[in-house]
Amino acid sequence: MTEYLTNYMNCIIQRIEKCSDADELAEIMAEHKDKIAFMQHERIVHFLVTMLFALVLTIFMAVTIFRSNIPALILVTIILVLLMFYIKHYYFLENTVQKMYKVYDSILEKQKKFKENSP
Repeated sequence: MTEYLTNYMNCIIQRIEKCSDADELAEIMAEHKDKIAFMQHERIVHFLVTMLFALVLTIFMAVTIFRSNIPALILVTIILVLLMFYIKHYYFLENTVQKMYKVYDSILEKQKKFKENSP
């Protein structure tokens, strides 16, 4: 997902810069709005999974603290590592969706310029 989103952002920025037609820009806008919706959904799903892992980690940490159980300690370590990766990925998704909003704003600005320059 990281590579896909990075490639998409690079591609959309290039398309906006090269765009010289209002119809093409409208097409780019429609596609970009769809991608934003998809990534918002992806972001919500990853947020929920991250919170679930945090809850499970808390439960197993409590078990480890009160029982001094070695298998629970191993599970805590595994879940902690997984949680760190989920947080890293969620951070990437959150920041990229915010960049997508800025790209959306730049498309709106370019549309305004096209409207001002049209006869």
